[in-house]
Amino acid sequence: MANNPGSRKRARQTVKRRAHNASMRSMVRTYVKKVVAQVKAGDYEAAKKALSAAQPKLDGMARKGLISKNKAARTMSRLSGHVKALKKD
Repeated sequence: MANNPGSRKRARQTVKRRAHNASMRSMVRTYVKKVVAQVKAGDYEAAKKALSAAQPKLDGMARKGLISKNKAARTMSRLSGHVKALKKD
């Protein structure tokens, strides 16, 4: 338990930030799921549009440190590969 005013404030901020960060991570996962859903549906144009919406969100979260830069790059690479594979068909 926090004993002095500064540590109490820090504990309050930590709770708030944790909730906000969880919300942001959830949002990014939702964007990724939208791309995957369009890929499974086989709709190239919709998948491409969903991918272009997901990319800035992933990059922003990586910049802010919510996810690692490597995870963002890996996810974008995999998603774009799936979308490009749709175009060939």
